[in-house]
Amino acid sequence: MSNSNKKVAVITGATGGIGFQVAKRLGQDGYTVILNGIEDEAGAERVKQLTDEGITAEYYGFDVTKEEEVTENIVKIGEKYGRIDALINNAGGLGGRSRFEEMTTEFYRFVMALNLDSTFFASRAAIPYLKKGENASIINYTSIAGWNAGGPGAGVYGTSKAAVHAITRALAKDLAEYGIRVNAVSPGTIDTDFHKQIKSTKPEVFASWKNNILLGRLGQPEDVASVVSFLVSDAAAFLTAETIQVGGGQGLGI
Repeated sequence: MSNSNKKVAVITGATGGIGFQVAKRLGQDGYTVILNGIEDEAGAERVKQLTDEGITAEYYGFDVTKEEEVTENIVKIGEKYGRIDALINNAGGLGGRSRFEEMTTEFYRFVMALNLDSTFFASRAAIPYLKKGENASIINYTSIAGWNAGGPGAGVYGTSKAAVHAITRALAKDLAEYGIRVNAVSPGTIDTDFHKQIKSTKPEVFASWKNNILLGRLGQPEDVASVVSFLVSDAAAFLTAETIQVGGGQGLGI
């Protein structure tokens, strides 16, 4: 496949954790992968790792919560490659913990921006290029917190992820006429730096989390990457507006 004919995947928040594994997996699937992040050094390092494996990869540094930066960079990517086949809205996060009574408006807006605005900005900018893609699709990331509203102090995180669940279905309705599919993954407890703090301060609590998972282990980034790989593929050509829980049966009790 010449570069110009290769499918193009854009993965936000791809310099570590799940995002990097998704980039790696889609690269192995034959995509040109465009990694986004805010740590340029890590971005360069990740691109080198992928390139060393024979994967065509590029890094674009921009903050997914900043409308102008997102639009400018997605347009740059779309114009350079003439298409986007898969947009993976992987960037997001907890942003910290705060109960509503003492929650600042700044914190509220930051968490909503990190999870919801980022998905909206990137999707909106990518749509004209997804229309030129082949079996094009968007993958969003929600969370079990979108259903159970999250643990103590994670209420606004849960709220933002419930909104991602809704915008996934709304985008699917909006884009169906163009043959663009929109789905979401909802990762359970995945063993990444997302949980670094609790892992280092309360390792026994972290280890106990697997007791609430039917399959008896924590997830690995590869577990999510393989589902994303399926969702963007032709094998999932008739799937849209779906959210797939990738959590080993988490929260169903044992």
